[in-house]
Amino acid sequence: MQTLTVDLGERSYPIYIGSELFTPEHFQPHIAGRQVMIVTNDRVAPLYLQRLKAQLSHFQVSEVILPDGEAYKTLAQVNQIFDALLQARHNRTTTLIALGGGVIGDMTGFAAACYQRGVDFIQVPTTLLSQVDSSVGGKTGVNHPLGKNMIGAFHQPRAVIADTQVLKTLPKAELSAGLAEVIKYGLIYDADFFAWLEAHMDGLYQGDSALLAQAIYRSCEIKAEVVAQDERESGIRAWLNLGHTFGHAIETDAGYGAWLHGEAVGAGTMMAADLSARLGWLNAQDVERIRTLLQRAGLPICPPLEMPPQRFLELMAVDKKVLDGQLRLVLLKKIGEATVTSDFPQALLMQTLEAGQALGKL
Repeated sequence: MQTLTVDLGERSYPIYIGSELFTPEHFQPHIAGRQVMIVTNDRVAPLYLQRLKAQLSHFQVSEVILPDGEAYKTLAQVNQIFDALLQARHNRTTTLIALGGGVIGDMTGFAAACYQRGVDFIQVPTTLLSQVDSSVGGKTGVNHPLGKNMIGAFHQPRAVIADTQVLKTLPKAELSAGLAEVIKYGLIYDADFFAWLEAHMDGLYQGDSALLAQAIYRSCEIKAEVVAQDERESGIRAWLNLGHTFGHAIETDAGYGAWLHGEAVGAGTMMAADLSARLGWLNAQDVERIRTLLQRAGLPICPPLEMPPQRFLELMAVDKKVLDGQLRLVLLKKIGEATVTSDFPQALLMQTLEAGQALGKL
C-alpha cells in the first residue's frame, strides 16, 4: 500500500492506494461517530457491499442503493440519500461512505455537504476514473439538463480508499474512460509521465495491476499537489479540466450516460490539442503523439457526427469556466504544461469544431 496526503491544513486527508484495502484499520480512524451510511449503486452493491459492511461491524450501518449511470446523477437521486438518512435517524456525527464510481462519489459528497449543513464522508472509488480523479479534491454535485455538474459544492472527504483489486471487475470501456484522465495528468503537468504512458499504454490497456498502481499513484500525486495549491479552482486547478469543456458539451448533447465521461474527455482532449496547435503552441508531432496515445487507450478522438459546431458553442457557453460572458478553455502550451485562456480567435475555435466533425466522417 502507498499513502498520499492532500494537504489542506485541518482538512487534510490521506489517499490509500493498494490491494485488499477493505479492512477496519483503513476505515475506523476516519469515522467519528457510531453511524455509517453506505451509498452505492445496483451494479457495485452485489460485488462489494457485503464485503465492506463486514469491515464495519463496530458501527450502526445503513445503506442506500441507487440506480447505476450518469443519467441518474440528479437532485432526485440525492434526495433518496436524504430520505434514507432521515428514515434511519442519522445525526450530525454520521459518516457517509461512497462505494462506487464518480457518479456515486459526486452525489454522496454533495449529500454529505448538505445534510444537516455538513457531515463527514469517505470515498471508496471502484472505477479507474474515480480512483485517479473524481474521488480526490472535494468537488461534489449533480447534473442539470442544461449543463453537467452545474449544481454542487466543495466538500473534502475524510479519506480516499482506492483498492486496486476492484479494477479486476471493471469493463474494458470503463478502463479506457479512466485512462483518459490519466493521460490528462501527463499532458497538463508532467511530460515525463506522458512519455511513461506512451511506453506502457499497452500493458495499462490490458489491465496490468502493477502498471495501473503506478499510474494511479502518479495521477493522485499530481492532483493532490494541484488541489493543495488551489482548492477552489481560482487558478491552476482549472488545468484539470483539459478536454472537459468540449467533453461536457458532448455528454449534455448526447444525453447523460450515452457517452462515458472519460470517452467524452478523450474526444475533448483531442479537440483541445487541435486548437492549441492552431494557436501555434503544439506542433504536428505533438498532436500526433496525443492522438496516438488516446487511440491506444481505446478512446474516441472525435465528437459525435450529428453534433454540429453551433451546438458545441451553445453548450460550451454554459460551462463553469465562462466568466463575464467569455468562454475560457484549458489548452496546452506544450506537452506537460497547460494554460487557461479566453484569448483565442473565434474563427480558430470554429475550425477546430469543424475539423472534429470532419474527422468523424472518415
